[in-house]
Amino acid sequence: MTHTAKTIGSLSVSPLSLGGNVFGWTADEAESFRVLDAYVAGGGNFIDTADAYSVWVPGNKGGESETVIGNWLAARGNRDEVVIATKVGAHPDLKGLSAATIKTAVDASLTRLRTDYIDLYYTHYDDESVEVAEFLTALDELVRAGKVREIGASNISAQRLDASLTFSAREGLARYVAIQPHYNLVSRDTYEGELADVAARHGVAAVPYYALASGFLTGKYRPGGSVDSARSGKAAEYLETERGRRVLQALDTVAATHGAELATVALAWLAAQPTVAAPIASARNVAQLPPLLAVADLTLTDVELALLREASA
Repeated sequence: MTHTAKTIGSLSVSPLSLGGNVFGWTADEAESFRVLDAYVAGGGNFIDTADAYSVWVPGNKGGESETVIGNWLAARGNRDEVVIATKVGAHPDLKGLSAATIKTAVDASLTRLRTDYIDLYYTHYDDESVEVAEFLTALDELVRAGKVREIGASNISAQRLDASLTFSAREGLARYVAIQPHYNLVSRDTYEGELADVAARHGVAAVPYYALASGFLTGKYRPGGSVDSARSGKAAEYLETERGRRVLQALDTVAATHGAELATVALAWLAAQPTVAAPIASARNVAQLPPLLAVADLTLTDVELALLREASA
């Protein structure tokens, strides 16, 4: 990966963010270490996790992904060379965004990550029972204390994002510099429009999750085929839509032109969208990484971007 750094607030990040949702789930610690090593060796520096990962796995309590990443950071001694993003608000024991919850949750994350600071700390889901003044003041205190460098919001409405940014500006508090929306070629409606407009107006960088639509945009799911994956059910749903089939066809066309994999093209389309800094994609083994890292070296033409945009409309 050619290191064309992207900027998120004061942070300098690589064009692909590595999703940590698989660490301690479909990738055990040894495999996770191999994936992390290969990602960094390939020029990556931006690792995304959350305190709730991977609570959905039977027997897990949440915090497993952070623990794996923390053990890796300790083993490699490379904390200052990577940008670590994690999230607050969805852990079963620490739900919501009250000031007290945020203060407790950040210390738990720091302990698991075996570090004294988090580079980018997201509110995982908006909590509309809490005024923006309360959680932004709490987050600002974490920044002032040196526990957090920058803050971001995931899963937030345009109205609340705007209200949060306006409040931070008025009160001189830390402000959201990143938004993490659900956004990809087959799911454009949650981000495009009002939310993207607010982000653009305030200079907030987007770091989309589900960038490959649970693996659908890798092209490994085809009509009549079956794939052994923990997420295949979700991906198969896209195949049943006219839009999903059109997108695959357009991806095939563009990928053939570049001799690239479909995943690389899908990520390159996202990376070219206004406000997007770095899409997030996860790899449960080292073999899945190269097409993800290759997004840094693929620039699509305006014609190709338009072809994909029309197919996904």
